[in-house]
Amino acid sequence: MDLSKILAPNSVKVMAHQPSKKRLFQELGELAAQAHGLMAAAAIDGLLERETLGPTGVGNGIALPHARLHGLEKIVGVFMRLEKPLDYESVDRQPVDLVFALFAPKDSGVDHLKALALVSRTMRDGGMCSKLRANNDPATIFAILTESRAPQAA
Repeated sequence: MDLSKILAPNSVKVMAHQPSKKRLFQELGELAAQAHGLMAAAAIDGLLERETLGPTGVGNGIALPHARLHGLEKIVGVFMRLEKPLDYESVDRQPVDLVFALFAPKDSGVDHLKALALVSRTMRDGGMCSKLRANNDPATIFAILTESRAPQAA
C-alpha cells in the first residue's frame, strides 16, 4: 500500500486559517466528500467521535485524525496544510499545521491500522514535513506525498 492509493489529486488543500478543531473537521469532511464521494456529515461525525477517545495530534505540528465509516469501499485520505497553525491539544502541546485524515470502511480491521502506520511513518519524516510546509500548491503537495519512496522499517 502507498499513499497514491489513498489520496486523490483533489484531496489536498491549503487553508489560511481554522478557528477550531471542529471547524477543521468540517473542512476535512467536506474535502473527503468532494474528493472521494463520502457523505460529509458521516465523515465529520466519525472524526469528532474518534477524537473523543483522545486527541489525534501526534506531535511536531502533525495531526492524524481518522474514522471508520459504514458504506465505504476502501481506505481513503485527505491532506490539509494550515497556513496558521491550530491549537489541537496535541501530545506535545504544539499547534498543528499538517493534517492527514484517514477514512476506512467500518470492517477494515488490520488494513486500517496498516494505512495509519503508513501515514504516520510518512509524516514522521522531517524532510517530507519541511517540503510540505514549504509549498502552497496542492498539486505540488500531492506529488510530494505520493512520490514513491523505498519502503522503510517502522
